[in-house]
Amino acid sequence: MHASKRSSLLCPNCRTLVSRSAAVCPGCGMKNPGSIWKDNIFTRGTGRGDGILRLILVANVAMYAISVMIDIGSTAFSGSPFHFLSPSSDSLLVLGSTGTIPLFRLHRWWSLVSASYLHGSLLHIVFNMIALHQLGPLLIREYGTNRMIAIYTLSGIGGFILSALFGVRFTIGASAAVCGLIGAALYYGKSRGGAYGNAIYSQLGGWAVGIFLFGFMVPGINNWGHAGGMLTGALAGYLLGYQERSRETIGHTLLSMACLVGTGLVLAWSIVNGAVFFFMASG
Repeated sequence: MHASKRSSLLCPNCRTLVSRSAAVCPGCGMKNPGSIWKDNIFTRGTGRGDGILRLILVANVAMYAISVMIDIGSTAFSGSPFHFLSPSSDSLLVLGSTGTIPLFRLHRWWSLVSASYLHGSLLHIVFNMIALHQLGPLLIREYGTNRMIAIYTLSGIGGFILSALFGVRFTIGASAAVCGLIGAALYYGKSRGGAYGNAIYSQLGGWAVGIFLFGFMVPGINNWGHAGGMLTGALAGYLLGYQERSRETIGHTLLSMACLVGTGLVLAWSIVNGAVFFFMASG
């Protein structure tokens, strides 16, 4: 009997007694009901989605490196950890920082995409990429790769639009897009319910509160961008649906392809602008 108890558990969704190794709960159909207790909810396998996460991470790192190299600002080697290896304002502007001035004065609407791949310091990009590395696998598992790409891209755009409407003059960073992943995960956790859904909602709710508290305590944090990204992510999660309710469709695939191609074109244009700026500055 003791061994039997160790080999079975209550399904975290419907509380039916199932084997730990069961592929599907007979009571509610939840896949791998025993996995929640042996795997971290943020790091369970993502299969083919690993490649797209690496691509996003590499693109962020590459754009950060370019922003530093084309015009190293006076604060690049500042002793402050918040400004160490900081690109100059000119570098960030030509590469596609966004805000009221780039959008409404310079009409650089493409900066709504490029700004998500630019960062103001080494610490800035490290924090954002760690968060993406933690959240990405969860979103890919529960929404699928195509919907994760769409949520990430649209959340960055939505966050920057809201922050511009509230008067943020210049802004950069992947945090609006990352907050979109949090928003989508919060919607998923609340909508799904059960022990698993509630665990996600509770843990990421703590992340969300922490992000906004940090934003109020540290000057220069774009809280409007964070809020806009989170709201956009939650709305996208609701509109696109998640795996347990609906499988990915051709529409999701086309949307993700549009996001990837659009982002690629914008970043290519951003690099061209940076190269022109570099050669003009060198001359």
